[in-house]
Amino acid sequence: MNVMSVLNQLMNQASGGQSGSGGGGGSSKDLLGQLGSQLGGGQSSGGSGIDMKSLLGGGALGLMLGSRRGRKMGGKALKYGAIAGVGMLAWKAWQNSQSGAGQATAPTAPDAGQGQPLEQLQGQAQERRGLEILQAMIMAARADGHIDSEERALLGREIERLGPDDELQAWIQQQFDAPLDAAAVARSADSPQARREIYLVSAAIIDEQNPMERAWLDQLAAEMALEPALVRELDRQLLTS
Repeated sequence: MNVMSVLNQLMNQASGGQSGSGGGGGSSKDLLGQLGSQLGGGQSSGGSGIDMKSLLGGGALGLMLGSRRGRKMGGKALKYGAIAGVGMLAWKAWQNSQSGAGQATAPTAPDAGQGQPLEQLQGQAQERRGLEILQAMIMAARADGHIDSEERALLGREIERLGPDDELQAWIQQQFDAPLDAAAVARSADSPQARREIYLVSAAIIDEQNPMERAWLDQLAAEMALEPALVRELDRQLLTS
């Protein structure tokens, strides 16, 4: 399955880029660099900040974020940019939670105990993690129970524009048909790092003011046995990266 091609394009949308039509959308490392320079430039819709019109104006990610349901963005809109650098931000949150605070650095060698960030994985390991992240995004988008048949059809068309192969397209449809099951999402995680990434991307998509979506995120954290200090740090990364 060409999951990383699709996921990279969703990440590109999160960093303010334009979605392609079947292209790879750049590497995750490139997108992380774009995110960093955009975050450094501020939040305005003009100039060098995050381009919120590109972020939520359409495309698969915009629909996942619920823009058609009139979600109010406010100052927390910046958190959606975390999708573009989910692996490294999740790693930083874990390191900060271990040390209490401070500047965390990316891992320089494989860590059999924790797993590696998405951006450092390669081959089948990256494809598997990509499926875990994409599943988490879809389930978070469904968490409020309000994706009707029209929205699902539109989202399906937007995802199709990203160029998934037949196998991935069938898998995506299965995720829309499957029951919302936080335990199943948690079981799919291949490592502690994967669990952190799953939580972070889910928290980036849900509306914390919506009780159903907040309950989904809390249930997910419980099923993945994430420590409260780590959850707080992951949440902090969404707003301060």
